[in-house]
Amino acid sequence: MKKIGFLHPGAMGISLAISSQKSGFEACWISDGRSSATQMRAEEHGLTDLNTLAHLTQTCSALVSICPPHAALDVAKSVTALSYAGLYIEANAIAPQTAQHIQYTVEQGGARFVDGGVIGGPAWESGSTWLHLSGKDADEAASFFADGALETNILGDEIGRASALKMAYASYSKGTTALLAGILAMAEHFDVREQLEEQWEKYDPEFTDQAHNRTRRVTAKAWRFAGEMDEIASTFSEAGLPRGFHAAAGEIYERMASFKDAEGKPALEDVLKQLLDDGF
Repeated sequence: MKKIGFLHPGAMGISLAISSQKSGFEACWISDGRSSATQMRAEEHGLTDLNTLAHLTQTCSALVSICPPHAALDVAKSVTALSYAGLYIEANAIAPQTAQHIQYTVEQGGARFVDGGVIGGPAWESGSTWLHLSGKDADEAASFFADGALETNILGDEIGRASALKMAYASYSKGTTALLAGILAMAEHFDVREQLEEQWEKYDPEFTDQAHNRTRRVTAKAWRFAGEMDEIASTFSEAGLPRGFHAAAGEIYERMASFKDAEGKPALEDVLKQLLDDGF
């Protein structure tokens, strides 16, 4: 059975690994340096622990990098340092130019490269999560997930296209959530939040609840989204567009980062206090 390695399977990575298992592949990972939560997820879903990165690169014919965006380049460098010569699928939320940089890095070490971008939450149901792929070996990469819940879409041979699509999509979905959080915090500071929400409800009775839920729900992943906003800002800059909005969105998410390990969704008032207190 062909082995596919996953670096490093959090909630999203685990779901991709399960799609590969359902497609007839052995999903592998490494426990070295990983959290107990990741260990539990990997054991629950039957991933094969190869213990070290050296063993993983020697054993797996393909690797999927699915990690926080700020770590993507370092992960690629660590793989390259071991002379990995298989197929490297870069599935992180990164700018097209970052993807091209990583392509150069892994190809210098002898590996083949596919650019990928995941849109949607963890792939537990068909039709809910898409892995967009670009590169000469995108067809092979797509075959690893052919029979799982993860949907795949091939965008051609050009490296960076999949990442550009991911950046474009997330610039709205996650960028507007950061904007809403900032608006609520600003209104709270000036003691007009109640009046703002009353005005929102005149136009859309559901908008206030949606804004509250989006602001509270995003806190668990805000630490990860800060780096993603930086990548989106770089993508806008590369296109000759202002980078400032998403750079500011990244700062909003950085101020929420302390909620990473919180149980459940925090109270809205606690989130707004954190946003405002971190400004001083």
